[in-house]
Amino acid sequence: MFNKRASYLHRALVIGLCLTVYPAFAPSAHAQVGLGLAPMRVELRMAPGQEYSNTVKLSSQSGLNTRVRAEVLDFDIDESATPQFERNQPKEAATSCKDWLTLNPMEMAIDKDGFLNVRYTIHLPAGLPEGSYNCAAGFTTLPAVSDTNGGMGLNMAVRVVGAFYIVVGTPPVIGKLDEISLEATPAVKGQDAGFQAVVVLSNSGKMYFRPIGTLDVLDANGKTIETDEFQSLPVLRERSQRFVFPLKTHLGPGQYKLRARVDIGTGEVQEGDADVTVDAVPPVQKAEK
Repeated sequence: MFNKRASYLHRALVIGLCLTVYPAFAPSAHAQVGLGLAPMRVELRMAPGQEYSNTVKLSSQSGLNTRVRAEVLDFDIDESATPQFERNQPKEAATSCKDWLTLNPMEMAIDKDGFLNVRYTIHLPAGLPEGSYNCAAGFTTLPAVSDTNGGMGLNMAVRVVGAFYIVVGTPPVIGKLDEISLEATPAVKGQDAGFQAVVVLSNSGKMYFRPIGTLDVLDANGKTIETDEFQSLPVLRERSQRFVFPLKTHLGPGQYKLRARVDIGTGEVQEGDADVTVDAVPPVQKAEK
């Protein structure tokens, strides 16, 4: 049982996606660009010293000839449940597969509405300890050659990212439901002020897991007034992960119960309750449209 009062923390909720768009002042680009990637997740079981090669399909979805640059990335997942992809994250060094992943080609051109198979190769070092490791491959659009010497304008760079998970040996899944709480959220663009439920899962093992489950909101009479599913998000090894549930139901002052049921991949459903009190609703504040 988790007993909590509503915590009015002003957190901006960001939905985690593997597709990001970066505007930058650069030579003019007059048409929208887009990339597709399949698969966007590669999960492999490998042995120390083993090498494995395959391809991912990178496609143009813009109606333009597109130049693309590939890069190998570290990643983690932040407190708002948003994947963060960067060229180097020192805190991920012990569990990153970045140094074992190569991509070919690293720079490429894709014809209008065409596609290209990009080969990836993973070569694990000998003596690698048992556990799961993760990294990513990012593909970012570049300005067209005809634009590099032209006038000024707004160029939109699009990056699509595929995640890699490599499992060495047979590490067990070890995790638990740690905390359930309620947080107030401020108004952000397109979303009014309200509440979000937060469930924290801890992973004390050396194997990542992807939980499946639900979060229920019950009123003071025990009636379920909202049910939301866990986001399809991994809990990486040896850390805790917040799962955020933006509530669609308006919560007035009163008593509520949050109930989480989750299977972390062991076949056993873990359950926890949190009694929460809403003393007052957040100040009325409309989101910008």
